[in-house]
Amino acid sequence: MGTIVSAIKKSFAFGQHQVTLETGEMARQADGAVVVTMGDTVVLVTAVGRKQADPNKDFFPLTVNYVEKTYAAGRIPGGFFKREGRPSEKETLTSRLIDRPIRPLFPEGFFNEIQVVATVVSLNPEIDADIPAMLGASAALALSGVPFMGPIGAAKVGYIDGQYVLNPTGKQLKTSKLDLVVAGTAEAVLMVESEADRLPEDVMLGAVVFGHEQMQVAIKAINELKAEAGKPAWDWAPAPANSALEAAVAANAKSALTEAYQIFDKQQRRNRIQEIKTAALTALATGEAPQFTAADVSKEFANLEYHIVRDRVIAGQPRIDGRDMKTVRPITIKTGVLPRTHGSALFTRGETQALVTTTLGTGRDAQIIDALTGERKEPFMFHYNFPPFSVGETGMMGSPKRREIGHGNLARRGINAVMPDMTTFPYVIRVVSEILESNGSSSMASVCGSSLALMDAGVPIKASVAGVAMGLVKEGDKFQVLTDILGDEDHLGDMDFKVAGTRDGVTALQMDIKINGITKEIMQTALEQAKAGRLHILEQMDKILPQARPQMSEWAPSIITIKIDPEKIREVIGKGGAVIRAITEETGTTIDIENDGTVKIASVDGVSGREAQRRIELITAEVEVGRVYEGRVARLMDFGAFVTILPGKDGLVHISQISEERVERVSDKLKEGDVVRVKVLEVDRQGRVRLSMRNVDAA
Repeated sequence: MGTIVSAIKKSFAFGQHQVTLETGEMARQADGAVVVTMGDTVVLVTAVGRKQADPNKDFFPLTVNYVEKTYAAGRIPGGFFKREGRPSEKETLTSRLIDRPIRPLFPEGFFNEIQVVATVVSLNPEIDADIPAMLGASAALALSGVPFMGPIGAAKVGYIDGQYVLNPTGKQLKTSKLDLVVAGTAEAVLMVESEADRLPEDVMLGAVVFGHEQMQVAIKAINELKAEAGKPAWDWAPAPANSALEAAVAANAKSALTEAYQIFDKQQRRNRIQEIKTAALTALATGEAPQFTAADVSKEFANLEYHIVRDRVIAGQPRIDGRDMKTVRPITIKTGVLPRTHGSALFTRGETQALVTTTLGTGRDAQIIDALTGERKEPFMFHYNFPPFSVGETGMMGSPKRREIGHGNLARRGINAVMPDMTTFPYVIRVVSEILESNGSSSMASVCGSSLALMDAGVPIKASVAGVAMGLVKEGDKFQVLTDILGDEDHLGDMDFKVAGTRDGVTALQMDIKINGITKEIMQTALEQAKAGRLHILEQMDKILPQARPQMSEWAPSIITIKIDPEKIREVIGKGGAVIRAITEETGTTIDIENDGTVKIASVDGVSGREAQRRIELITAEVEVGRVYEGRVARLMDFGAFVTILPGKDGLVHISQISEERVERVSDKLKEGDVVRVKVLEVDRQGRVRLSMRNVDAA
């Protein structure tokens, strides 16, 4: 029998919820396992580390998997297999959300594989599992004994009626002007992910500071849990520096590498750097008795690159492409570049280029999201593609990777605040950003391109949106914030700080830190510089297309929205869908009917849409007493004739009402199929209609 271990718990109030961290009862063979309970939302988070590093890997293999089990919400999965399948977009985005703040807290040179698994086992739809999962990951790693320089805390911040709200519920977020997640250590902020309704920079900064202050209670609880239940720290130390290798690589390559990093063109610079690296490898790692291994020389060469670029920036010297710290690269913009798309834009900033298209559709084109909280329809989709040729490489093409899903979500957040309401603009919208070139911040280029492509399609967005990526180089107390970073500056720098917004305020902010954290002063500087860069980009965009085009593309659907009595929906659809099928086939339209009686008629030309509208209005129209209708004789009877005056609606013309003169036989005056003018005399309580053909023209 296994040893029975009593669970150890720590609880604390976190906003309007009570959070409990528990370890010792579940998943005891993992290096660290914590059950996090927040309301009725429960997440089991485990952390496992391999005791030996793979000698063939020269990178840190951290894997984070956030998994939602449908039983957590009392649901059975959809689909044929009735089992959870590939990760949903929400699971992928939350996995990234957990990964980003914990990754920089593992020491340089630590290459042991680490896997964190966060499993949602119970869900209150009002309490998202993302914050519990992040706290659980921090606690599980802290307990595991791996060399993790945490713990971290995490908090969600809303902004309602001018007040910050800690960990708002799902219902509160619907009225909040901000949805921000911040994570960090006790000392500093490491990660921010947010969507905002055009809020000022000082409100955004205040939200980050507020969240960081409030998360300290979670960090304290994790430290207390670690003190009681933590495993012994691993006996791990970084490999000692090889001063002989450092000196040899510097002597061989430093001078040439310094000159190479003054070549402005990305491809030319990379080609030259590769030549220098090849020469260093030949000199130091080949021959009968090589001084060093090729792997060690390559690693030290990368370290030399790192220091050369950073030293130049800290010293205030021109950046890799010759710019100062605040200048945005040259921008070129074209709109309407593709003849058959509904809207398109080509946005080029330096060596980063995005071809962005907008497609307008009807309600039936909406994305069906089978979320843990239930099924819903998403009328606005944003897809981001990053093919290997955009960076001059070859590679596999296939389904989107985590990075593409993450970048697409960030760009969508950046533009979402200015999207029109579907009640006034009843289109489903899909935006696709194809990255054709990349050298820094393709996600922000996607934001700029999507704003232009939407306006090119005639979508009445509330304001133009632009985005810019900021970088950071920090050495000791000295730092430099860089506007519109290059790919190399992102790779060799300490921060990736992306801000999207309009002239009025911020719509999205994403920050990732590669060092132990940054201060409020650095964030404030970055936000101010980002605002100046954003306003400059918006000025360039407004020169080309300052507002939405008044006319949509001739290839875009025209949508007519009408309202009918919900009781009449059955008549419009007809038996087995025969009536609505006939209308759509004969007019070439697409018709969507909602349960509340809202009817949306989509057509490529207005004439066919108006004809479909006329037919539906006829079907749903009420018969008016005293009104004259033109109808067709449906059948003859001895006592009169039935005339169809509206689709599915017949009335009786009694033999005495056919003519001013006496009529002996109905067939003497009428035959089936005749078109006649009739006046409504009466509609009784049973809905029966009495008609007359007498004195109709006079009426």
